[in-house]
Amino acid sequence: MKNTDIEIITSIKALLATSKKKLVIIPHENPDGDAIGSALGLGQVLADFGHEVKVLSANDYPVFLKWFSSEVPVIIYNKDKKQAKSWLKQADAMICVDFNEASRAGKLEKKILEFEHKKVLIDHHPYPTEFCDFMVSETSYSSTAELVFDVLEATGLNENLSQKAAEALYTGILTDTGGFSHNISKNTFKVVSGLLNYEINTDKIQSSVFHNYSADRMNLLGYCLNEKMQVFPEYRAAVISISKEELKRFNFQPGDTEGFVNYPLSIKNIVFSALFIEKDGYVKASFRSKGNFPANEFSSSHFNGGGHLNAAGGESELNFEKTLLKFTQLLPAYKHQLLETTI
Repeated sequence: MKNTDIEIITSIKALLATSKKKLVIIPHENPDGDAIGSALGLGQVLADFGHEVKVLSANDYPVFLKWFSSEVPVIIYNKDKKQAKSWLKQADAMICVDFNEASRAGKLEKKILEFEHKKVLIDHHPYPTEFCDFMVSETSYSSTAELVFDVLEATGLNENLSQKAAEALYTGILTDTGGFSHNISKNTFKVVSGLLNYEINTDKIQSSVFHNYSADRMNLLGYCLNEKMQVFPEYRAAVISISKEELKRFNFQPGDTEGFVNYPLSIKNIVFSALFIEKDGYVKASFRSKGNFPANEFSSSHFNGGGHLNAAGGESELNFEKTLLKFTQLLPAYKHQLLETTI
């Protein structure tokens, strides 16, 4: 954690590694594997230390991430606001994981900003806003789960790391690196090696995450690849688009489109991929790239988003058709950069 001041780590240690407290851990809205894995992994360690911990998520997370053995309860805000508000009132401290600004927590944004006690941020996304008292923001990490492991080690709380916690943190790293295919470093594998010491079943985790989809999801994927993928070889780019009607046709469930944006990068010579999904009132955008093409800069410049060099997200307030048109019209401006991208 080269960018984190030792005083911050000392303050987090004083907050979490001393007297027992009631803690709330909040992942970003629409939690992915890293968000929920980081929250449950950290939560399990803190619970085993003696704290009373609950994870609070703005909305539900995918079914294929509901197999964790962690005993930390997860409150879904849009399903149980009464319990969520009650725990927020009781909590002595808040920990936000895997997001860099309060708005990324969706309907919990106001609750986070109004929380009167100490708040901690642990995140790996660039350009964080200062909405927490203690911020551990390290963009060199593959995932927040990898960063959580090092924070636990730095504070001495790793003595309470268990198989249940290691399982969740490993899942966070596995999913945010696309199965160890991007954003990895020497430290990533150092942390994974440390997690393997807890005898986690990596085959089971792999199967639970990547081989646990519904038939509807597989049919949607096949439809997207066959009918909704446009390839632009002259720009080394591709895009997949999915309308609300198409989601409904395939009985869409949260998490069903996870990983779709990565598939076009399997095409020879494609270095930039986009996925646009029509939502109520906006269009969700996801971007992936290879080599040195900055997906995050593209997203922040044109789609109100950001992220990492090779993995970014954003959104468009234009309608579905105009958003797709905007994307295709932007490609010529990036032609030279895309053609010069090295892998």
